[in-house]
Amino acid sequence: MGTLRITPLLLGVGLGCVLFLHSCRNNNRSTPKEDQTGKIQTTKISSEKEPLEVGFAISLTKITKDTLLLAKEAGIDHIEVSGLGMFVDKDRNFRKTDQEIIEKLNQVKAAADSAGINIWSIHMPFGSKIDLSITDESQREEVVQMHQRLLRHLRILAPEVVLFHPSYYLGLQQREERENQLIASSSTLVKDVQNIGAMMVIENMLGPELLVDQDRERPLMRSVEESVEIFSKLPKSIGLAVDTNHILHAEELILALGDRLKTLHIADGTGQAENHWFPCDNKGKNNWDKVLSALEQVNYQGPFMYESQAKELQQYNACYKELYAHYKEQKG
Repeated sequence: MGTLRITPLLLGVGLGCVLFLHSCRNNNRSTPKEDQTGKIQTTKISSEKEPLEVGFAISLTKITKDTLLLAKEAGIDHIEVSGLGMFVDKDRNFRKTDQEIIEKLNQVKAAADSAGINIWSIHMPFGSKIDLSITDESQREEVVQMHQRLLRHLRILAPEVVLFHPSYYLGLQQREERENQLIASSSTLVKDVQNIGAMMVIENMLGPELLVDQDRERPLMRSVEESVEIFSKLPKSIGLAVDTNHILHAEELILALGDRLKTLHIADGTGQAENHWFPCDNKGKNNWDKVLSALEQVNYQGPFMYESQAKELQQYNACYKELYAHYKEQKG
């Protein structure tokens, strides 16, 4: 009888202990060591800037399915299509019929899609007579119309970015007039670029000194200061392309206009000439640690787009990894 009286008591005590321990465990569920570690790790990973994807500029004449398949295997995800001189000569005359242009662009798009390569950007043609800032108004309108005709066809490639030069070389004492013409042309063309689902960008140009020779000045956007001034007057929907060969301290331009930066032309140089050396050939004077730091500071999300020639396709991705690893090591 005694045992029968004690058993319910023991069972009650035991059940109470079980419930108490279960309650303690539930109360501590939000902060166990494992979960805390997970939270810390998640924060660390999300704040770590992932390396950029890689792209390179390639001429229309060199784009084939086999070439792009090799590029994809080499870790390249994007291309910039250049070489539109295939369609338009230096005098703005079209070399090809509309149908011939359409056929070529369809071939390029099919090759890119088959290889899994994204057509990130298109480099529009440029020259002394293909100049958005040209002073003669009728000629400026013809330049705009030429670009508009091309853009109607370039929709086929579904680019994300369409890149323009701001000007060619200028005559003496023309900068203000040329700047106004650039703004007029850009304000028209940005709508045409948007109509094909892309963003218009304008590239900084080479300009160590104002004068090229006794008769000519450097193109527009030759300095950080001039680029900032011009971009303050351009439509906000127009972005910036930074060419690291065109300016010795590209990081300064990146930081000055980081909210407008949309794409890159990666090449090494001296800031004095159109060198366009491949960065890992170590011929130029660019400080890639500072460039990568600036890109990180402005939260640049586009590809590391080369406008420089590697000896092998594999070098494009390998070079970016090398530059990025060096930057992370010195950053600590």
